[in-house]
Amino acid sequence: MNPSPAHIAGGIALAALLTLIAPTPQAAPRDSIPLSTEQQSALGIGLAAPQAADRAMSRRYPAQVAVPVRQAHVVSAPQDGTLTLLLVALGDPVTAGQPLAQMQSPGLLEAQGALLEAQTRLTLAEAELARDQALFAEGLIPRRRLQATQADHDGQATSVDQWTQRLSLSGMSAEAVATLKRKRRLSGTLELRSPIAGAVLERMVDTGQAVAAAAPLFRVASLSPLWLEVHVPVDRVQGLLPGDPVLVAQSGIQGRILTLGPAVHGTDQGVLVRAEVREGADRLRPGQFVEVQIDKGAERPGWRLPAAALVRTGAGAFVFAQRPGGFAALPVEILAEEERSALVSGGIAPDDRIAVSGVVALKAIWLGGEE
Repeated sequence: MNPSPAHIAGGIALAALLTLIAPTPQAAPRDSIPLSTEQQSALGIGLAAPQAADRAMSRRYPAQVAVPVRQAHVVSAPQDGTLTLLLVALGDPVTAGQPLAQMQSPGLLEAQGALLEAQTRLTLAEAELARDQALFAEGLIPRRRLQATQADHDGQATSVDQWTQRLSLSGMSAEAVATLKRKRRLSGTLELRSPIAGAVLERMVDTGQAVAAAAPLFRVASLSPLWLEVHVPVDRVQGLLPGDPVLVAQSGIQGRILTLGPAVHGTDQGVLVRAEVREGADRLRPGQFVEVQIDKGAERPGWRLPAAALVRTGAGAFVFAQRPGGFAALPVEILAEEERSALVSGGIAPDDRIAVSGVVALKAIWLGGEE
């Protein structure tokens, strides 16, 4: 699209203004830049007040929300069997001990039968032991026979304990095992329960599916606290420490660094920085991608300015502060560079107004020196 006559006229006027106010490029930079209000307006110069700051925020880095490994549990099939009923769906909250599914297991029936058989043998062994103890007390049997009866009793008791533990590992509660011993009624139905309070993050099976013992069925996790796994460029890791605050951009959610990875990822040359979020974890979701900033602190207090306000030359960094009748170039030291701003120190006063737009034109005039 061709520029309009108005655009052409405006460009010619701005060029003429720069020609009138900009000195020759061979001279040294001036200490001040005299500009009238009209000239400042024509150059599009915008101003901003410096903000006192004693903390420096890093640039934004991508991060992924993850569940701490100690908070994730896999619920596996304790026996071979068939899944007959699902009681929870993906994403459902669960409490500790809540049933997740039901399955039918022939192996469970066999284990229950073995327990009842061992219980019967133990009852007989207890009766024999009581009888032999009475006979030994009357001197009617030798000690060796009593010892043999005692050993048989102990073996039967161990067998009962063994099958009780196997049923417990199969998912039967202590109450259900006690009921089985008392009522001697077998059941092949097994309830799979959540070991913790949390949420169902993954379901690996469907109703009617045959599963083998130890096959994973559900992944359940507690969702507080959560981790933020951040890939920080290797040249930006220096100075970061465990405990440094980490801020999720545009959310107000804050965490703290837990660990700094010892290795560099070959794909992006980043170092894994892991942070923990406690307050506000309910507003994050495992697997979610977010942007974060790391509070790196600062060597000393300074002023926060938009990055566009900085002018870099061979002599260092400068900003342009408004003065009566123009601007003054103030040398500054850059303490930290943030996403869209910078932390600087120098001869800046709280009531200064710093140029944040039209800076390129000011730089051109300033570097021109005086005629």
